[in-house]
Amino acid sequence: MRRIVTAVMGTISGLVLLFSYHTSTATQVATPTTGDGASGDGSTAGATPSSPASTAPSSSGTAGTGSTSGSSASGTYTGDAVQTRWGTVQVQITVENGTITSADAIQYPNENGKDQQINAYAVPRLNAEVVAAQSAEIDAVSGATVTSDGYITSLQSAIDAAHL
Repeated sequence: MRRIVTAVMGTISGLVLLFSYHTSTATQVATPTTGDGASGDGSTAGATPSSPASTAPSSSGTAGTGSTSGSSASGTYTGDAVQTRWGTVQVQITVENGTITSADAIQYPNENGKDQQINAYAVPRLNAEVVAAQSAEIDAVSGATVTSDGYITSLQSAIDAAHL
């Protein structure tokens, strides 16, 4: 019995370490979008419901082109599509003069009722946190750890593409 308890505790400790490891140091490069809301691969699955932090992609002609002059970056940038165990997560940010003005999860798990329930709560909070923090240094949403981790990884790649 003691061996079983020890094995279970070791497994739990390993899982805690695995899922608490900070993964927002992604080195993949994000692809700027064309401003039409496309996610690069033509997929728009998982479009986020309206939220206070969500805005439509810019159609000013500069969306997706961005600026590489450091803090004066402007445009719309789409992060990498990150595969999680529950589905794909992908984030798009809009930047004006080096400031993140909106963040939107353009793909996230929503295949079943549980995914829809969790992400209807989590995604708007993550979107708002990005605008408030102006970085990928945001907290995961309790109960949506897998989506949060994928979101943060995709977000970091979008921020990297914007040169922020």
